[in-house]
Amino acid sequence: MTATTRIGTTTDAGTETSEVLPLIAEPQKLAPQDARGLTGQFLERLAVLEEGTPEYQYARNTLIEMNTSLVRFAARRFRGSGQAMEDVVQVGIIGLIKAIDRFEVSREVQFTSFAVPYIVGEIKRFFRDTSWAVHVPRRLQEARTELAKATEELASRLGRAPRVAELAALMNITEEQVVEAQVAANGYLSSSLDATVGGDADESDATLSEFIGEEDPALELVEDFHALAPLLAELDERQRLILHLRFVEELTQADIGARLGISQMHVSRLLSRTVARLRSGMLTTS
Repeated sequence: MTATTRIGTTTDAGTETSEVLPLIAEPQKLAPQDARGLTGQFLERLAVLEEGTPEYQYARNTLIEMNTSLVRFAARRFRGSGQAMEDVVQVGIIGLIKAIDRFEVSREVQFTSFAVPYIVGEIKRFFRDTSWAVHVPRRLQEARTELAKATEELASRLGRAPRVAELAALMNITEEQVVEAQVAANGYLSSSLDATVGGDADESDATLSEFIGEEDPALELVEDFHALAPLLAELDERQRLILHLRFVEELTQADIGARLGISQMHVSRLLSRTVARLRSGMLTTS
């Protein structure tokens, strides 16, 4: 049920003319066919109304509400995205608003054809920028979408999960690119390491980290390096040089002796004494 409201506009000559727009109580409940017919009328009036006026706001807001069904139609292709459909629709409405604000009646283009790319583009941008748990290149994000479509199509056609070669043939890409897209798809969703993994009814649930985590033996080396650093600082310059030549440059004792002008036996005694001193210091601090 609609009524009418009078919208006043001012011409360049300063005289006011009157136009009539329907006063629609519940724009979102209009049938799509009725919404399409009224959309053209409202867009024509919106183009001549002054932005910020109550009349302009009424026309713009009504256009948004009338075309919500168009947003829902465009959002259906994202049903398998894992996102709540209402959230997807809300993002799509942002695209609808952009389309309304940028539409030019003079182009004589159907508003539906003009608006759908804006709506779909906004939804895709949302998924690209906010939905991925791990950032991957845009080409792989788009490849994931195409992979999902191809997988669904082949699964329904074959009655089983499609093979990589079959996906590659349908998508017209190489098998390596299919595998790359499958790996990238793993970055779309993530699970917390504290997420529980169901066990027996009489046992407490274990966390995911207990199954995929492991102790890194290299962590002990970090502690050893921190303990060793002040002990090395206490050595004299020749002792530190001998250690460097032996364990960093990996020279033989004979080569070290030749470089320092001392015998190999002397080098061996100095190394043994220095290493024993460091080992004793490490045992004391541990």
